[in-house]
Amino acid sequence: MSSPSSFFRRVPHTIVLSLAAAFSFLSFRPAAAQDLTKLDPYTRNIVESVLDSAIAGGLPTKSIISKALEGIAKKADGRRIADACRKNLGYLRTARAALGGVNDEELIAAAAVLEAGVRAPQLAPFKVRQQGRSNLDAFAVWADFLSRGVPRDEASSAITKLWQDGADDAMFRSLWNNVQSDILQGQSPGAALQNRLRESPGRGPTQAGKPPEGP
Repeated sequence: MSSPSSFFRRVPHTIVLSLAAAFSFLSFRPAAAQDLTKLDPYTRNIVESVLDSAIAGGLPTKSIISKALEGIAKKADGRRIADACRKNLGYLRTARAALGGVNDEELIAAAAVLEAGVRAPQLAPFKVRQQGRSNLDAFAVWADFLSRGVPRDEASSAITKLWQDGADDAMFRSLWNNVQSDILQGQSPGAALQNRLRESPGRGPTQAGKPPEGP
């Protein structure tokens, strides 16, 4: 079990947890906010201030609350919890600036990718897309690959190319399932990804996309 001191240096598995649960993101219970009373007054005040900033900026609060609750569960130091919540807000803001008007779950997934070490400009190709297309699965797989040790540039290049070539959600999920299976069987993360990419069936030509509708 991770110690409180190392807890917030990990990739945010409360977000990437969706991959192990059929890509269904952590369900937020309104009552969960009551658990914030377990924080010391100083930390709780900071976390609530971060939540207020997120609401004022039209950003989702689910991942921020999840950070705080996970910190409480791990008995992490209050300063680390507050810092994790502030950083998550920063990642959400950066993701919104890079992607525009995507939905909350896509924004949370993009923030997870940024926290895992991806640079903001690497999100740019995902802003242009066909109307109705979601980048949720692409981002979830991307973040999970990084958490498993796939080299950042290899993961970024693979996910971006698949996206630009028109890969659908099923293809991203299949790739994730195969790569994580190979890693569990002892292959190195980078080799597992490259081997599975070589097995990928040919894809049709990329279709021109358009920025998603929204504010």
